[in-house]
Amino acid sequence: MKRTEKFIQFGEGGFLRGFADWMIQKLNDTTDFEGSVVVVQPIKDGLCDMLTQQNCKYTHLVRGEEGYESSVIDVISRCVKPYDDFDSYLALAENPDFKYIISNTTESGITFVESDKETDTPPSSFPAKLTLLLKKRFDLGLGGFIFLPCELIDRNGDNLKKCILKYSALWGFGAEFDRWIENENVFTNTLVDRINTGYPKGEELELTFDDKMVNTSEFFHLWVIETDYDIEKELPFREAGLNVIVTPDALEKYRTRKVRILNGAHTSLVPYALLSGFDTVKSCVDNKEMNEYIRKCVFDEIIPTLDLPRDELVSYANDVLLRFSNPYIKHYLSSIALNSVSKFKVRVLPSILEYKKRFGTYPKALVFAFGKLIEFYKTDMTNDDPAVTTFMKNATLAEILANTSLWGVDLSELLGEIYDNKQA
Repeated sequence: MKRTEKFIQFGEGGFLRGFADWMIQKLNDTTDFEGSVVVVQPIKDGLCDMLTQQNCKYTHLVRGEEGYESSVIDVISRCVKPYDDFDSYLALAENPDFKYIISNTTESGITFVESDKETDTPPSSFPAKLTLLLKKRFDLGLGGFIFLPCELIDRNGDNLKKCILKYSALWGFGAEFDRWIENENVFTNTLVDRINTGYPKGEELELTFDDKMVNTSEFFHLWVIETDYDIEKELPFREAGLNVIVTPDALEKYRTRKVRILNGAHTSLVPYALLSGFDTVKSCVDNKEMNEYIRKCVFDEIIPTLDLPRDELVSYANDVLLRFSNPYIKHYLSSIALNSVSKFKVRVLPSILEYKKRFGTYPKALVFAFGKLIEFYKTDMTNDDPAVTTFMKNATLAEILANTSLWGVDLSELLGEIYDNKQA
């Protein structure tokens, strides 16, 4: 069936192919949506040639404790490479059917590079390339786009719009163009969550064609889209059974949920687990004692500090533990341990302080995790900024807790709690 090209997608890597494109495939398969994607390769060297060689089709495998699901993704209609053919890239602005722009250009992709010029073909940054496409769209008198950025930065849509307006000012595109950006385009802020594990090297696979672009992921997926625009009227995610939440104002609550529960469980676990001789997240979940410890941290001490409905938080936490037990994902504790002090400050410390604020006592399991973090930094297993490592290794417990540059607050009150709390 001939599908309508509705999406321009900046990025051809495993994440977008196993997240957004997989979802668009679900929309096509289960509803009357019938949309397709044109992929723009945002950097000079990428995977578009390989994708084009197999007619932009690839196999996606979803694997985990829940089972095994294989599907052929055929929603990508073609690839465009601005570094090879910039005119073909700008020609995308001419098609009025394009409605959505999806992107994943890494955490550093949404950035303003002052040296980029309007005459560059193409300019270096993703927002600069995008600004030129939007200017042509504006000059043609066509409508704008709905932006669904997937970059893992806070307020990704807001930051993308700021960059575009800065390029408009730098290149003198004028007030009318700026008004068109503001009024004819929708910049959503999003939160994305799915582990994509890429090509399964060394595995024997049963495939329906010779596929060098096989992609793999876990079953869990979550896309939180913050916007006042009625996007589900056009993209029937719920009808397709997808875990997509469209909200006008609650993105931060969902971001906090992810940081405190998923990331917080990781960071609470890692020092204790490494000191106990474990190597992967799954090995901890499979161990009775460590599993009970994780559950105590999450269900008894983190969830009570969060503001979303409890049943929703418990459901998410159960999904997290199921993800931790995925036999197809080897998530090494040593990788998560990178920069553990700064991670603890963002992911765990807020739960400790909020628990004390709400209940008048400190949470025992999370305080135990804090003690294990400090003990961990007395070893040679850490991987952090040398200054942080040296200080943590040589300072006393009292000096560590009082160091406001590390924690943002004086934690001396925890001194007795950590001394007294030696068991999980």
